[in-house]
Amino acid sequence: MVSQQEQQRRQELGDFLRTRRARISPEQVGLPPGNRRRTPGLRRTEVAQLAGVSIDWYTWLEQGRPISVSIQVLESLAQSLHLNASEREHLFFLAHQQPPPQKVLWPETVSPMVQHFLDHLDSSPAYATGPSWDVVAWNEAALAVFGDFPQMTMPERNLVWHMFMSPTYRQILVNWEEHARHVLAQFRNSRSHFPEDPRVTALLDDMLAASPEFRDWWSDHEVLRIPEGQKMLKHPQAGYLTFEHLTFQVYDLPDLRVTVYTPAAETETSARVKQLLHERQRLRGVGDPLVF
Repeated sequence: MVSQQEQQRRQELGDFLRTRRARISPEQVGLPPGNRRRTPGLRRTEVAQLAGVSIDWYTWLEQGRPISVSIQVLESLAQSLHLNASEREHLFFLAHQQPPPQKVLWPETVSPMVQHFLDHLDSSPAYATGPSWDVVAWNEAALAVFGDFPQMTMPERNLVWHMFMSPTYRQILVNWEEHARHVLAQFRNSRSHFPEDPRVTALLDDMLAASPEFRDWWSDHEVLRIPEGQKMLKHPQAGYLTFEHLTFQVYDLPDLRVTVYTPAAETETSARVKQLLHERQRLRGVGDPLVF
């Protein structure tokens, strides 16, 4: 006998699907508008066609009948109905009573709101990275302190590669070996979430081939998260800079991480970063900023 709670769950799933298809026009999904539509949005037949299921099966799903739904069909429905990340998760909870499998997203850029956040951190260098540690967004303070990311090649813009393969970074980072070991252990931890992803695998292969230290330390199997900590740099223009750094995930894009470096209290770091930014503004258009 089906419980009342189970009936309510199925009913809510059907209601959710109906409201989602009602908000989408045929033109949004590449279908002709058609004539004599009595209700707004897509018809059940159109959703079934887009999702690759039979009209009878989809009708039963909306009616709350006791039918099983595979992960593949739910993903197809989420794509067909243009669900955002929160709606996709809600769909899986209603249908499977558990969250969807982790979906790897490879952001090439960030939203205007994330960029606005980065730009308004003033003297706190900040950047955003994707699953394979590529820097995909930054603010002016990050360029002044860590180097001109837009002028770097893609390998150079990868934080793991940059840590081990940049001679200048080895020179400016105080306690380079300690930080490099931490980055390697953090990379191992993040790689475990994407064990078969070709980009992450390619980065690992490249690092094992290119860096003797990375190759030697990789066999230690150290694993760390370390979302926060402190870092000291000996910058070639500004002198010693001490930062407290914090990394967090963007809610709707959990594969996108934002790292913020806050100048440590009771140091000259904030004033020195502001001076670097002033110099960048003064020299803009005159010569290239420091690249490392």
